[in-house]
Amino acid sequence: MIFPLHDHNPRSRFPRATLALMLINAAIFLASAAFDVVPELEKRAGAIPLEITRLTDLDLPDLVPPPFTILTSMFVHSGILHLLGNMWFLWIFGDNIEDRLGKLKFLAFYLLTGVVGAVSQCLLMPASPNPMVGASGAVAGVLGGYVLLFPRARIITLLFIFRVAVPAWVFLGIWFGAQLFLVNHSGIAWMAHVGGFLAGLGLVRVFAAPRPIPAVEVEYIPPPPRR
Repeated sequence: MIFPLHDHNPRSRFPRATLALMLINAAIFLASAAFDVVPELEKRAGAIPLEITRLTDLDLPDLVPPPFTILTSMFVHSGILHLLGNMWFLWIFGDNIEDRLGKLKFLAFYLLTGVVGAVSQCLLMPASPNPMVGASGAVAGVLGGYVLLFPRARIITLLFIFRVAVPAWVFLGIWFGAQLFLVNHSGIAWMAHVGGFLAGLGLVRVFAAPRPIPAVEVEYIPPPPRR
């Protein structure tokens, strides 16, 4: 078992967009759990591949017409561990991506990679009647962006009972490889993770502004006078 505890990658500003996404996800889950409507919300707001490929409701009326349920599904979670796992990864890795992209570009990047992840899962299992919920596709996009922008950042990781520091490319490479061992009937939308991660790899350079080259002051020393 490997689990990230924190990273050594200082940021220059507070991650307001990342925190806002976490609070929205938490508020939706807590409200749905308090009113005991989690299963119903999954069907109404989840991304059901069969509905998306047919562009029609199959059971309960959706909150928004398919395929726009892909967007609502990113903010619905099936359980507290599902929520905490996604939000923990988002907090550790999302702040640096937001710091590099800026708030608005980060939100666009997050949503777009989440859409790509969900569409990837729909293409893999187009006849599935099971709703996909959770932010994992978008969070996977954040991980893909992180490994491209900060491959050598140190990730403090819990490896069984040991704390170890590993480069981001090692930790996230292991994470990505683990997704390929999940089977279609595991209950995990693993292709959404793969698709979101690859989308993050491919899109982060599009969204990231090039870092300015710092100005270097050079002292001018005039040549010695001729004799």
